[in-house]
Amino acid sequence: MLRSRIIPCLLLHKGGLVKTTKFKSHKYVGDPVNAIRIFNEKRADELLVLDIDATVENRAPDFDLIRDFARECRMPLAYGGGVVNEEQARRIIGLGVEKVALSASAISNPDLIANIAGELGSQSVVGVLDLKVTGFVGKKLMAFTHNGTRVVKRDVAELVQAFQDAGVGEIVLNFVDRDGTMEGYDFEAVKSLKPLLRVPLTILGGAGSLEDIGKLIDQNGIIGAAAGSIFVFKGRHRAVLINYPTLEERKRLQ
Repeated sequence: MLRSRIIPCLLLHKGGLVKTTKFKSHKYVGDPVNAIRIFNEKRADELLVLDIDATVENRAPDFDLIRDFARECRMPLAYGGGVVNEEQARRIIGLGVEKVALSASAISNPDLIANIAGELGSQSVVGVLDLKVTGFVGKKLMAFTHNGTRVVKRDVAELVQAFQDAGVGEIVLNFVDRDGTMEGYDFEAVKSLKPLLRVPLTILGGAGSLEDIGKLIDQNGIIGAAAGSIFVFKGRHRAVLINYPTLEERKRLQ
């Protein structure tokens, strides 16, 4: 039976695990391999690992580090960051990663999704769109790349459609303005965009409680609820503590 997935998102920066706020203010929160071990013990549904340096630095993925992640991980693993061609995607999947996440490279090269999906299968390709609200009057949701520094001059709905037409197996909508704020998902934006989706959808950015995850699932049915801060911080002072809902808590949410 299909059910919603609750997905920790881990951000890699200079080889360490960090948490950001609105894609800025990097706070070191530990060793990524150790975090994966803990999520193994807590039996997380899935894991999303994003290298936030690779695209900005115009460098290839760190395959040795990805190999370490794949060897340790006991749950479905998606990796994103620096993937710009089919050979890199093939190599990552060959290391034992289930999904390759594409963002800037897929927007600039629409054939990339189709080529990877054609060789490895649509289930292996995730399209990620980083979204921000722009303008003071007539506010509009726009896509950005390179850690939110470069605007994409294409309509968000058009990008979603293009990703799906190319053969992507899943789309992640990452709301930059909500990142690290723990103020709740952008439920209004999700409501407006979800009807465009005909592939599995995951939402990231803003979750501050299990109640936020429950609300996202209640409003949207089967969906991926991804989050960072609530799975690496504890309490109002944001002490670093890797955590994840228990099986009973997940059953109530899903």
